[in-house]
Amino acid sequence: MTEQKQEVAKEEETLVEFPCDFFIKVMGETSDDFANAMVKVIQVYAPKFDASKVDMRASSGGKFISLTCSVYVTTKTQLDSIYRALSEHPQVKYVL
Repeated sequence: MTEQKQEVAKEEETLVEFPCDFFIKVMGETSDDFANAMVKVIQVYAPKFDASKVDMRASSGGKFISLTCSVYVTTKTQLDSIYRALSEHPQVKYVL
């Protein structure tokens, strides 16, 4: 199978219809720069991502913060890259 056909096959292995707005939840310890850092990570793969599309909530004890980010994605590969980059970030505890 050629590389291009493999890429198409990967794109078809999803229940999500692209392009779409996709909600990504990112959780980590509360810090002054957490939200800005996550926006910058997402913008690497979705340059038009706007920080106004982030809903921020603190945990009841204030130790953790969760961000719900509405990201316009065009392909499964793009979405996977965003998830991978967020998951690898040192400030992130969970990505859903």
